[in-house]
Amino acid sequence: MDIQRPDPSDRNHPSRRGLLSLAAATGTFAALGGLPAFTASAAPARPTASEVLPPDAATSLWWRAPADDGSMIEQGLPVGNGRLGALVGNDPGRERLFITDATMWTGGRNDTLDQDGQFPYARENFGSFTLLAHLTVEIPDHDLSAVSDYRRDLDLRQGLLTASYKRSGVTYRRQVFASGPDDVVVLHLTQSGGGRHTGTITLDGTHGETTGGDRPQGLVSFDGAFPNGLRYGAAVTAHGSGGTVSVDGARVSFRNCRTLTVVVSGGTNYVPDADRDFRDPDLDPGELARTKVRDAAGHSANTLLHTHVADHRSLFERMDLSLGTSTNRQRRMDTWTRIRARHTDGVPDPELEAAYLQYGRYLMIAGSRGSLPLNLQGLWLDGNDPDWMGDYHTDINLQMNYWMADRAALSDCFDALTDYCLAQLPSWTELTRTHFNDPRNRFRNSSGRIAGWAVAFSTNIHGGNGWWWHPAGNAWLCNSLYEHYEFTQDRNHLERIRPLLKGACEFWEARLVTTTVTDPATGTEHEVLVADGDWSPEHGPQDAKGNTYAQETVWALFENYRTTCSVLGADRAYARTVAALQKRLYLPRVSPKTGWLEEWMSPDNLGETTHRHLSPLIQLFPGDRIRPDGSTPEEIVDGATALLTARGMESFGWANAWRSLCWARLKNADNAYRLFVNNLRPSTNGSNGTAPNLFDIYETEKGRGIFQIDGNFGTPAAVIEMLVYSRPGHIEVLPALPDAWAASGSVTGVGARGGFVVDLAWKDGRPTRVTVRSVGGRTATVSYAATTRRVTLTPGRSTTLRDLGR
Repeated sequence: MDIQRPDPSDRNHPSRRGLLSLAAATGTFAALGGLPAFTASAAPARPTASEVLPPDAATSLWWRAPADDGSMIEQGLPVGNGRLGALVGNDPGRERLFITDATMWTGGRNDTLDQDGQFPYARENFGSFTLLAHLTVEIPDHDLSAVSDYRRDLDLRQGLLTASYKRSGVTYRRQVFASGPDDVVVLHLTQSGGGRHTGTITLDGTHGETTGGDRPQGLVSFDGAFPNGLRYGAAVTAHGSGGTVSVDGARVSFRNCRTLTVVVSGGTNYVPDADRDFRDPDLDPGELARTKVRDAAGHSANTLLHTHVADHRSLFERMDLSLGTSTNRQRRMDTWTRIRARHTDGVPDPELEAAYLQYGRYLMIAGSRGSLPLNLQGLWLDGNDPDWMGDYHTDINLQMNYWMADRAALSDCFDALTDYCLAQLPSWTELTRTHFNDPRNRFRNSSGRIAGWAVAFSTNIHGGNGWWWHPAGNAWLCNSLYEHYEFTQDRNHLERIRPLLKGACEFWEARLVTTTVTDPATGTEHEVLVADGDWSPEHGPQDAKGNTYAQETVWALFENYRTTCSVLGADRAYARTVAALQKRLYLPRVSPKTGWLEEWMSPDNLGETTHRHLSPLIQLFPGDRIRPDGSTPEEIVDGATALLTARGMESFGWANAWRSLCWARLKNADNAYRLFVNNLRPSTNGSNGTAPNLFDIYETEKGRGIFQIDGNFGTPAAVIEMLVYSRPGHIEVLPALPDAWAASGSVTGVGARGGFVVDLAWKDGRPTRVTVRSVGGRTATVSYAATTRRVTLTPGRSTTLRDLGR
């Protein structure tokens, strides 16, 4: 029988409170804490009532065709439980799942420099994120040409992918989901009208593994190992009703089944522990995969689904968003047609635009829980050769992946980034000690001193670096980790990250050099501290001292460490040392030649005017030392605005998202929204924009587009910044509300720095209700335009303001 959705009018329908209680009981993904990402776990608690709801159009996407097997990265639909993921094709006759595990990496520590002073950066040394397996379900007489009324839906709220079609008068349906509590991917096939399923299931590795069947256990599986010592394995089992299911050699065969449930799992023996060389030698991942699928298959598909949905909804339903009402014509369109119509017609589609943000939240829940953080590919691949190895880029991409999390009520998903940095710290520290001042490193400290830790532009999961050293990358990572504290006010988090912040401060204490500058106002000379020879990512000279990116990032690092020590009452002596260094830091000026905020300590533009990176504007966003509220000299704000203007409005993915965020900070709603819409344009033939499955596509060369997930997170972050701006002690609502969303709208669950959550409704461009709830914050000013109110709360309490927009 099909998985049943309950009638929401039923008085026994579960409440959201019950849902959240269940999620707490199942332990909705605590941080790793040094445990393997793929590990045995206690049996999850099961819901006592159905948690599955009817689809909600506001959080559902749909398509009229399955994915082409050769275009899975643009057309396959993603599912994931934070560690185990899949791109799903939904072809009726040949269902394909491209399965990934976040820890499925080749390569190693990569602890040598080449003759140019770079860490090797290739698949054979640095390594690469790779596929775990292909799962194929063949139903020969369900060829696409023989079916009608095909449709597939992605229910973002419930984490459920559904495909349906008709054949010979029978309606067939299949549901796919990736369960966190059961740590499996489930494919459930049903029908109504007397239909049957006959076919085969195969599970294939992607690195030459041999799959074997186990008839007594009713499963097929494979085991493998990389030269780097990483072991991995995967397994699949199935059961059906009304027919037969059996293991036939290295495949599962099913015949005349009314329903069929397929359960797959897999993983590696990776462990986030540098002292153990990131491996657990006692873990047998193949056997664990076999255990997981057997255990999960012991429960009905309904039970697995309801457990999964309860877990997923407990996170997803923390935020709700309405940006207005779309037209009936727009609502009748499938998702890909709507994306194209939004571009060609030029007419706002508020519900689609809100769904784009919710899709980003769906990807975050699916890709960042209980394992590694999201890499350039997130959790999803269509092959074993992703561009840039699917690595962790430390000069925008990794940081942008998490700009949305706290703002979009998904602070739990941020923990993966914290865990990763802490796990890598011992290796990063050792590589810094032994390799940073190598004479081949063009960025080495001219003083010869070394302390603390640094990273390269690219990092892997084995403690390794790739490409050039990236001196300011440590500061930017630390600032991202600290900002999470600003949102959550979690002292335990602050305690955990303090060693990272201190090590980065020690690195910069050793790296900063003294130079003399002239005050343009007085003509007097004085000494300042500047970063040693460096690169402003990713253009211009590679040996310039005191570039704005490094100066601003280090200034923020020092500020954050001082505050950390003050909050924790720790390391006060070194905090004073850091304060003295911060006071002497050179901060950027406005060029008398260009009128721009200088990117280098030069009035000349030494790089590309329209370069994709906004490195010198890092204190406009994500930092906020530069603010258009009168607290920053007007000349600096004007210089930042002029530089942002010069960078242009036509770029791609993450670059458009960063520009949009900066314009939102400058309260320019038109530019912020225009850049958001630029990212929503349809990608065709590899062009910049949004793919049919809503993945962000970056055209690296004519006709060749690649998937990078950062745009899928940076762009939703920009939407939130248009609606709510915050810094500790201050919240501003509707700072950059576009005309397209001004008529009416609402948002709930927005995280605000300082330890607050904001619910907001507006009409005719003015707020009608603002509710502020404390999650650790005490006092803040809340403002709209020229109106300001002061609120004082204790944690857990809230207040509602109804007069801000009057």
